[in-house]
Amino acid sequence: MGRGATIYVNRYACLTAFGGCARLRSEMDENFRSLPSVDRLLTDGRIQRLEEAYSRPFVLRVIRQHLEEIRLRIAQGEPAPMFDQMAESVCAQVHSIAEPSLRRVINATGVVLHTNLGRAPLSEEATAAMEECAGYTNLEIDLDSGKRGSRQVHIESLLCQLTGAEAALVVNNNASAVLLALSALAKRKEVIVSRGQAVEIGGGFRIPDVMRQSGAKLIEVGTTNCTYLLDYEEAITPRTAALLRVHSSNFVVIGFTQAVALEELTQLGDRYDLPVLDDLGSGCLLDTTRFGLGPEPMLQQSIAAGAGLVMSSADKLLGGPQAGIIVGQRALVDKLRRHPLARAARIDKVRLAGLAATLHHYLKGEAESKIPVWRMISASLEEIEERAERWSRLLGDATSVVEGESMVGGGSLPGGTLPTCLVAIKGRGKVNQLADQLRKGSPMVIGRIEKDLLLLDPRTILPGEEEALLSRLRNLELS
Repeated sequence: MGRGATIYVNRYACLTAFGGCARLRSEMDENFRSLPSVDRLLTDGRIQRLEEAYSRPFVLRVIRQHLEEIRLRIAQGEPAPMFDQMAESVCAQVHSIAEPSLRRVINATGVVLHTNLGRAPLSEEATAAMEECAGYTNLEIDLDSGKRGSRQVHIESLLCQLTGAEAALVVNNNASAVLLALSALAKRKEVIVSRGQAVEIGGGFRIPDVMRQSGAKLIEVGTTNCTYLLDYEEAITPRTAALLRVHSSNFVVIGFTQAVALEELTQLGDRYDLPVLDDLGSGCLLDTTRFGLGPEPMLQQSIAAGAGLVMSSADKLLGGPQAGIIVGQRALVDKLRRHPLARAARIDKVRLAGLAATLHHYLKGEAESKIPVWRMISASLEEIEERAERWSRLLGDATSVVEGESMVGGGSLPGGTLPTCLVAIKGRGKVNQLADQLRKGSPMVIGRIEKDLLLLDPRTILPGEEEALLSRLRNLELS
């Protein structure tokens, strides 16, 4: 007897024990007997149409699972549903499972790199390159010799040109880049890091945990707010394999603080023949101060400062698809390239194509105009205000334009904001209901709620999305 049947027997015994429960037993028996058979459900026209759209085995599995769930509820004392209700529920479950759940949304939150919405939107060129390479490609074949090649040749020279590094390697994401570097260079050895940089990088992933997984031993020095060069030097032993700097890309410590500059750290590493590993996180290639933001360390700066390896994400300020970028000294990169984990963490052909197309924007000097992240960041307040005013006029008296701030977000530039103008929709006590309607419609629209106002930020609306957004808003009961 299966586990489900055992549950029914146990519930049945509980209800009929000690006498006086004959009526309950009779009602439960009647509920079980009233359930239609699988064959009976298959004769329903609605379910027959499902079989035409999907495979019969799939529909059968859903029916059986649904009947099993109903039996469990009856055993809990609930009544059996009507036949029509069951057929509709089966149809709803089939559509819920079969229809794609990952869909495009319109980001009206004003958070440029919204982690929950997929971080960096890709340029048209990057999207086209990924589509072009979805089929067969020359991913790992040398077209000149006809022999097997390396997928890294499609990306390495681009990264070296942009950063000044001797060599480069691209993997699945930055967490895997850090794990690979520590595993290849410091397994069963010690890595020194400032106590203030033993951070959590999001989603519960912490640098100390990554280091333990790599087999390296974390040696923390200094304090949360102050670490000095002498702290690193005093911690160096014959077992030390590397010095590690982790950029605080998702938080900021203010007040009485002291940190060691990367140039000082690399000079110390040179004296003791130790590589400096620099985990930058966000992967920036442009000077953020030009746009009124705080300074964000750039990959090329770290290479110029003498870091042995620099690691970063590709889907944050770089503006590309998810990937982990590793650039640095050839001898160190080659060690990573030969490590077994490099294959487990390797990037796929589609994202490789998207990343290469994104990097070409930087080589051509067109990142600000082509890469959506930088187009949003560089948008002028006047341009955004004009769009907000136009939207408000089209939507009527239920809306107004208010001043506000856009966030960079996505584990980049902690606290970094840009002035913006927002379209504010008066909630009149139903702001959550309006947000829910926008979130569940088609296309899905995500805004933000503050003080009974639904706020929409033009900064993060992509070209081509404006008309669809306004159409959704016109269909809402805003007044």
